[in-house]
Amino acid sequence: MQISAAQIKQLREETRAGVLDCKKALEAVGGDMDQAKAWLNEKGLALAARKSDRAANEGRIEVYVHPGNRVAVMVEVNCETDFVAQTEAFLSFAHEVALHIAFANPRYVEPADLPPETAAAEQARLRERAEAEGKPAHVVEKIVAGQMESFYQETCLLRQPYVKDEKTTIGDLLKQTVTALGENVVVRRFARYELGETAG
Repeated sequence: MQISAAQIKQLREETRAGVLDCKKALEAVGGDMDQAKAWLNEKGLALAARKSDRAANEGRIEVYVHPGNRVAVMVEVNCETDFVAQTEAFLSFAHEVALHIAFANPRYVEPADLPPETAAAEQARLRERAEAEGKPAHVVEKIVAGQMESFYQETCLLRQPYVKDEKTTIGDLLKQTVTALGENVVVRRFARYELGETAG
């Protein structure tokens, strides 16, 4: 099947994947746009998984100060080589993450960073509320699991919908960046300051 430039362009715009990857994906699934997205996602996840255990000690500390100087963010984003740390794609990703943190105000990078007592207290609160509503025990656990996922989306950077595209999470954006750069990329840590905010 002949794949048109318009199809490749559309898939590229919707997924941010490379031109050749978009062409390959469309050819692999006979031009079906949804299947091509799934194909790219699967390939990207596999690549990101293969690279995730490689050391990432280069990178940059990106600083974003929102106009008006009321909110500032510092975020450390790492990659494997100094060369990649200077690329436009890496710099753009670091900037977008800092900007997102300024707007979305996450508290942790990912669920594994939550103090165990914080996660346990939230689970206990959700369980107590579901039980108070008279839900059966097997339903309570499903409710708690679903609501914990919502809690992670609110508090954990990599689970949050990207402020510029709510169909994409920051974790998805990270995987796309790993795929595009061919190196492991890690959001290590961040700090967000807001004028007048109290510590804690």
